[in-house]
Amino acid sequence: MNVTREVIVDLLPVYLSGEASPATRSLVEEYMKQDPELAQRVRVQWAESFAKLAPSAPPPDLELRALRRTHHLLALQKWLLAIGIGFFATSLSFRFSFVGGHIQGPHFLFFDDPLAFVGCIAPGLACWIAYFIMRRRLRVTEPKR
Repeated sequence: MNVTREVIVDLLPVYLSGEASPATRSLVEEYMKQDPELAQRVRVQWAESFAKLAPSAPPPDLELRALRRTHHLLALQKWLLAIGIGFFATSLSFRFSFVGGHIQGPHFLFFDDPLAFVGCIAPGLACWIAYFIMRRRLRVTEPKR
């Protein structure tokens, strides 16, 4: 089989990145022995550029930092849910009045002070919006099959 220089040049990125199969590696190395000009060019130009592009090893604590960040985001999501529920429950609170020993129906407190109602609904709504945004952001999607 006659292998041309163009084929070897096409295989060089795979060879230099270390992802070539043993058969491809031996083919490229055999051709380099026959063509010293290409071998010198590969050593000088291509090896330097691939060394710059090669990904470096990830930091050893990368997984631990990702786990801590995820734990922090899940805790924040839990607190947003709790605070949102608390503000909504406060805004919808009511009281019972006893007149003459009889219960006089529930009376919602926001009828007495609508400004306090808005003051409770607004932060509750903000917490709920932040909760659903974070929930969507943390959602794990299943790969399509």
